Amino acid sequence: MSTNPSQTPQKDDDEIDLLALAKTIWSQRRKVISITITFMLIGLAVAILSPKEFTASSTFIPQTSESAKGGGSLGGLASLAGINLGSMGGGSEIPPALYPKFTSSVKFRKALLQAPINVEGIKESVSYAKYYEEVAQPGLLANIKKYTIGLPGLILKALRGTSEETLLQTEEGDLIKLTEAEVEHFKRLESQLSVSPNEKEGFVSISFVMPEPLMAAQMAKYAQELLQNEVIAYKISNAREQLNFTEERFAEKKADFDQIQARLANFRDRNQNISSATAMNQLQRLEAEYNFAFNIYTELAKQLEQAKLQVSKDTPIFSVIQPVTIPTEKSAPKRPLILVIFTILGLILALAYIFGSEFLKGVKEQWKEV
Repeated sequence: MSTNPSQTPQKDDDEIDLLALAKTIWSQRRKVISITITFMLIGLAVAILSPKEFTASSTFIPQTSESAKGGGSLGGLASLAGINLGSMGGGSEIPPALYPKFTSSVKFRKALLQAPINVEGIKESVSYAKYYEEVAQPGLLANIKKYTIGLPGLILKALRGTSEETLLQTEEGDLIKLTEAEVEHFKRLESQLSVSPNEKEGFVSISFVMPEPLMAAQMAKYAQELLQNEVIAYKISNAREQLNFTEERFAEKKADFDQIQARLANFRDRNQNISSATAMNQLQRLEAEYNFAFNIYTELAKQLEQAKLQVSKDTPIFSVIQPVTIPTEKSAPKRPLILVIFTILGLILALAYIFGSEFLKGVKEQWKEV
């Protein structure tokens, strides 16, 4: 069996390169160890100084009845009075994928800033915004980050001075003013509040992260109720408008009916013993107006009850699978994982430093020879 002799030198070169690399690492082992230990100490400091975080979560399934169309034949007679009752349906279902859109709205976040929470050491509850503005104290790691990585931002902020209020336009066209403090709260909420819809199974999970377990549970509960109320208000908006419209028309026709009824009763009282043709014609005309108004009034009363039932029917019902509970274990920081990451990072940087130094040394030698 013949062999290709040209492959042997290449194999020897590979073995020599590997041995050279191993020899280089061994000769610089003190630097590798020192850099790795330095990063291990940095990771240990980060793991110890990182503030504790607790996560409270909840899972629920939105359930709604099938929307039904109202009106039908009941709107036929009401249309004689120029009334278009329209459809009483509450609209299509809201898929779970749209739930994060509710929580990301300015209206929702502004309401979340007023959530009451109980803080250890304070008798009365405080709002979320007041807690971070007056009660919460940033840790050592946060201050180090603020005056190192965030130092350019602080300098620019000091040069610009106090910024004016920010104007945001909502989907309804209204302009909402946001202060600088509210913008900072919104940025924090993005990392604390999480809404995870499961389109396949049809459930929604919501979680909230806070420095204390009780506060995390309270904020998660408040966010869940606020989200459900927003979904309910959006879902029944069409039926609510129909109900308000029907109530207004019912009040108008009731007033007309009462007026015609009073006129008919007054005419009968004043013409009890009169049998003239003129009086009989006027009586028949008043009775016809009365019957017409009575039919409209009766049908609108039925339509009003249907509108009230439609609002109840379109109101979503949320079945809670996993209620909010006070967490017993912290969710962050994961100190062993932080220590392992910094150790691996230190080892990689140490090897990169050694190989980079050797590469630069070789480049310098070649440069001298040229």
